[in-house]
Amino acid sequence: MGAAAQGAPNAPNTPAAAKAVDKAADLATETSVDAGQLLTSNQGLKISDNQNSLKAGRRGPTLLEDQLLREKIMAFDHERIPERVVHARGAAAHGVFRVYAPQDSLTKARFLNDPALTTPVFVRFSTVSGSRGSADTARDVRGFATKFYTQEGNYDLVGNNIPVFFIQDAIKFPDLVHAAKPEADREIPQASTAHDTFWDFISLVPESTHMVMWIMSDRAIPRSYRMMEGFGVHSFRMVNAQGVSRFVKFHWKPLAGVHGLAWDEAQKLAGKDPDFHRRDLADAIDAGHFPEWELGVQVVEEADATRFGFDLLDATKLIPEELVPVRPIGKMQLNRNPDNYFAETEQVAFHTGNLVPGIDVSDDPLLQGRMFSYLDTQLTRLGGPNFHEIPINRPVCPMHNMNRDGFHRQTIAKGRINYEPSSIDGPPIREVPASQGGFASFPEAVNGPKVRHRSETFADHYSQATLFWQSQTPVEQQHIVEALQFELAKVAVPAVRVRMLSNLVNVDRELAARVAQVLGIPVPAASARVGDKRYPPSPKLSMIARGNPTGIASRQVAFLAADGVDIASLQAMKAALVKAGAGVKVLSTRLGTLAGAAGGSVPVDHLIVTMPSVVFDAVCVFGGAGSVAQLQASGDAVHFVREAFKHAKPVAAMSEAADFLKTAGVLPGATPPAGVSTGTDLPALTARFIADMGAHRRWDRAAQQAMAA
Repeated sequence: MGAAAQGAPNAPNTPAAAKAVDKAADLATETSVDAGQLLTSNQGLKISDNQNSLKAGRRGPTLLEDQLLREKIMAFDHERIPERVVHARGAAAHGVFRVYAPQDSLTKARFLNDPALTTPVFVRFSTVSGSRGSADTARDVRGFATKFYTQEGNYDLVGNNIPVFFIQDAIKFPDLVHAAKPEADREIPQASTAHDTFWDFISLVPESTHMVMWIMSDRAIPRSYRMMEGFGVHSFRMVNAQGVSRFVKFHWKPLAGVHGLAWDEAQKLAGKDPDFHRRDLADAIDAGHFPEWELGVQVVEEADATRFGFDLLDATKLIPEELVPVRPIGKMQLNRNPDNYFAETEQVAFHTGNLVPGIDVSDDPLLQGRMFSYLDTQLTRLGGPNFHEIPINRPVCPMHNMNRDGFHRQTIAKGRINYEPSSIDGPPIREVPASQGGFASFPEAVNGPKVRHRSETFADHYSQATLFWQSQTPVEQQHIVEALQFELAKVAVPAVRVRMLSNLVNVDRELAARVAQVLGIPVPAASARVGDKRYPPSPKLSMIARGNPTGIASRQVAFLAADGVDIASLQAMKAALVKAGAGVKVLSTRLGTLAGAAGGSVPVDHLIVTMPSVVFDAVCVFGGAGSVAQLQASGDAVHFVREAFKHAKPVAAMSEAADFLKTAGVLPGATPPAGVSTGTDLPALTARFIADMGAHRRWDRAAQQAMAA
């Protein structure tokens, strides 16, 4: 155990208390570097030969007494631990959080009341349904789990990138996960909901319809972890020092904007770069493009909890931001990659019950089930009750209690006493009153008979699904239609398709008709429903209409070139893009250096064939007759640009390179399509290219869907 976890309690304003929140220093006590060291066994025995096992003679049998072989093989055989049932595929980073101003009217949580306090955080992003070996870009929910290492203990905000969930009651969670996972007979498909069992379950559980709309949208295929929102999903409580409780919804708003992938692009990335999201996160941090999010809250007074026409305890509902604006209260920055994936990202253990004074849970039945599930699963995954002593999980404030022994116990507890209260070995360990910082649950009045029942206030399953649909731009609606067509076309049982279409009729009849047309079946009658609340469209629910920042920091740009390229233009454009924060790679048909048309040379970063367009945000082709001629003769180069065009990415061409765009079919006439820039004036072309990248994609580009790339 590190010293930070072992010391006596510190006064909150002493230098020792400030030192206690340095999680990096705490982890450093457990960090070792093997490079350059002498090779030893786990017991410290220096090893003279790590290449050969102990044998009876040079060609004889291996001896059972070889303790070094046994230790090494034993460690290897037990390297793996059970993967998470859900959220198995993840990536993480360290960072810091700081509140903007004291939030004492809302909460007594210390880390939300001291703007001078920097709170360490560890954030894990993940897919949900796939195994550890699945691809990052599967259509799926993304986990967004944040561990705050506060002076009052660890606080875990365990959420997703979607503000609602499939089900209302935790008793259905095992069924949901079983249905979404690979089918039980053949264990396929992996990391995909496009199969019978998922849609059979969903069609029979209409409360899932709102979440399905989000999953079929581009929210389920984010451009990167850095460009997705995070949500606490449930209604939580904040309690101030006067004991006043309010409901809150938590939001993480990315300062890089909210962006998605094209569905075709996401599928190709799954094969060409299955680690796309985890690589993007690590590379951005290494490059100094530290991802940032604002933490915001929607606050609802207890007296107003019933005024919205839906139940705040229903996890399938959201509060439109037009009804309750999100109040920004602080900012998080991720600025350091883990040193070891297993020790940190894989072993980190989150729990919705890891709370601090001033933050509490609500009676949301899905949240109540999570309060049991998270703690329970760690026993299997991490081998026993002492997972809190693993360095990445260990609080930075002191820990003292009478929990003892068990697998992997590390703390050496001195003294005779392992119970409380006691009078021996005084002074005894003591409780901390709530007035002095001890945690006390909010004293909510509870009364009623024991029943297995769903509240009538949870019964409207379609109104907010309609809200989401009507809040999308036409392009986003088309993407939802195409996703539903793809998924339901994979369903083999006709009755499941019809039942799902019946539910979609309750969302929007036109939506159901557009999906049914491709499935080749008539639109069925609507399924039964309760309630029909009407909401005005909410632009905040759209990734396009919401309004995103237009900077290009951390965007990745491909430059296509060959021998004879206009090096001066290439270098000038690169300098401008790098100055704006973008990353630039020169791609060609061969490695080495390219000779310039007017002399000089430029190094090649990658082959075109090994770095496909799907890993870049934009592409520019440079002039020089010799370079253009070679690129026109390269099927890989032509495909690269056609594919980028199909995926609505910015495309630029300097001088003669416009002829290459014509060869590729992305410049069919005198007027370039939206997001395609050509010209001989380098400063003007650069400015247009940067502006196009700032818009991220041109989903409105004509004819891109007809491009066979």
